[in-house]
Amino acid sequence: MLLLLQIFVILIVSRILRYLFVAIGQPAVIGEMVAGLMLGPSLFGLVLPGSFAALFPAASLSPLNALSQIGLLLFMFIVGLKLGSQPLGAARRIAVVTSAVSIIVPFALGATVATFVHARLAPEGVGMLPFALFVGAAMSITAFPVLARILFDQRMFNTEVGTVAIACAAFDDVTGWLILAAVTTLVHVEDPRMFAVRALMLGGYIAVMMFGVRPLLRRLAERRGDGFGSEADDLGVAVLVMLLSAVATEWLGVHALFGAFFAGLMMPRGSIIERVFVERVEPLTVTLLVPLFFAFTGLRTQVTLIDSAELWWDAGMFLAVAIAGKGAASTLAARVMGMTWRDASMLGALLNTRGLIELVILSIGLDLGILSPVVFSMLVLMALITTFMTSPLIMLLREKQATVFEPV
Repeated sequence: MLLLLQIFVILIVSRILRYLFVAIGQPAVIGEMVAGLMLGPSLFGLVLPGSFAALFPAASLSPLNALSQIGLLLFMFIVGLKLGSQPLGAARRIAVVTSAVSIIVPFALGATVATFVHARLAPEGVGMLPFALFVGAAMSITAFPVLARILFDQRMFNTEVGTVAIACAAFDDVTGWLILAAVTTLVHVEDPRMFAVRALMLGGYIAVMMFGVRPLLRRLAERRGDGFGSEADDLGVAVLVMLLSAVATEWLGVHALFGAFFAGLMMPRGSIIERVFVERVEPLTVTLLVPLFFAFTGLRTQVTLIDSAELWWDAGMFLAVAIAGKGAASTLAARVMGMTWRDASMLGALLNTRGLIELVILSIGLDLGILSPVVFSMLVLMALITTFMTSPLIMLLREKQATVFEPV
């Protein structure tokens, strides 16, 4: 009974905030992220503590978390499915260089900042290396689904900036999740020799998926023809592959979400399975299950923990590093590679979008004990602000004519 009431309240608040933020030109996911924060201790629990405790008692949150995790598995599978089907496009040289810069620079800056704040902000018992590597990985992420939605809303999907942005986001997400897999493996082991064993096992998993599972799925798709994915049995096979992959990566000490994401990458191309998942599975996932994850994230985010000038300075530093490392560095790289300043700035703004994927990464860090609640709250605010600023910047920079390239 309480679970149903929790879901009802979460969905109502999420829908209201979705419409409000879409009305001001923001992607719907921003409204859902804000709804999650509003329902947590940062607002609802602060203003109406009695009602908050009655609606979201700590003992009742396990079922809510389980449903949100199922939604995330499906969502990450669909993200991998979409990423794997994205062509790089004509601007290959620009996309390759810019995407490399948009991973390396924010990772390096984030890891560097993390080393300076480790003694004060890292959880007790967490070493500097895993803390720094995780913060660096979190800074490197681009929210591919949110970026794609912004491009669609701004009618930029088929422009050259849109093509490069999609290619860079795809590369960033795949690379970011591989870095995260290495970091989480490092956290689970203390003996360097055991880490080497786990790394080899993770490499074996990737090899099995790429050279075993993927060819088998391709043969199955060829046998079924272009209609692979149209039958319930096909969807069942895809879901089973996703679940087995998630179980395998969880067993390896990485995370189940990486397995779901990687399973999506392995799905055969040229069939209608992506369209079927997007049309049948994604609407239910993003309408019902993903808002539960936002709410659960909001319940674990306590902005009130940032209760001193020094901590707000740290939060501002994380935000500045995120914008400089991702947005500014990507802008400069694209400009050096031949984009106009306007187009390069739009690309930098797009790649600075973090959204849902960032919250997923941060939740993993909190679950693993790598991030303390206060650092988690700081980085959630960073994800919200960097995502919120994207659409206004694009609308400010964009002109009516199609984007063009000009030499440096």
